[in-house]
Amino acid sequence: MGAVAIRDFLVSRRARITPERAGLPGHGLRRVAGLRREEVAQLAGVSVEYYIRLERGHCQGISDSVLAAVARALQLDDAERQHLFDLVHTANGAPSVRPGDPQPGAEVQPGAEVQRLLDAMTDAPAYAMNGCLDVLAANLLGRALFAPLFAGSPVNQARYLFLDPGAAAFFPDWRKLAHDAVAMLRASAGLSPGDERLAALVAELSAQSRTFREMWAAYDVRTRRSGVKRFHHPVVGPLTLTFQSLTLVTDPHLRIAAGTAEPGSESETALRLLASWAAATRTEGLP
Repeated sequence: MGAVAIRDFLVSRRARITPERAGLPGHGLRRVAGLRREEVAQLAGVSVEYYIRLERGHCQGISDSVLAAVARALQLDDAERQHLFDLVHTANGAPSVRPGDPQPGAEVQPGAEVQRLLDAMTDAPAYAMNGCLDVLAANLLGRALFAPLFAGSPVNQARYLFLDPGAAAFFPDWRKLAHDAVAMLRASAGLSPGDERLAALVAELSAQSRTFREMWAAYDVRTRRSGVKRFHHPVVGPLTLTFQSLTLVTDPHLRIAAGTAEPGSESETALRLLASWAAATRTEGLP
């Protein structure tokens, strides 16, 4: 499985780099998309046989310096570079250790102190999530904002995005968010390729969503980061919020994400209205 993942990742990355983008002559008939294997080897400063061995997943003895050179040749970003290291280290029996990173399918539930921290964020929607994109805890405003997600169980962002027919209406930028979700699951799979819960989620989504299958096959990789999300909320209408993602030192398998609105904006007014509505209603779906 590790060899297949390494092959698929490297093939997908070199397919997107044109010779011109890599600074190589691009004339002549080309039988492959993007770079040839010998061109990647040339750019990385290794023999063609050495690179072919890596691309086939035979990576015993492949040094980190060679991986770094290949990453530069393929113009990998930080998330993609780390993913390559994760795949090769795991295939060599030495998984990458990155303190503070969550285990993708960790079943550990947040402690009471995490929930208290979330509840203390009264002016911002906040939630805790693992590498499978399971939402394991949230504050009142977070549950109000993501009410459609919390209508189902278990609460999982990827499952909602690809399997719930209302997701595209709730998220106006649905395709971007769906792509980001798949890319984050890819990163988690590289960090912990033997995770059974993550594998089951990917299998479920692949079986039920053609779009997920296509995005998964693209092999894009991304880690959690800050970003803007737009909503069309069933109660307060349009909202645009900026989210920041933070890793917990005490619970490194979890990350907390919290959103804020631009001061003085219509989104800030809508968020305040949503907070008032959530506090007043506390319906079955919003404890």
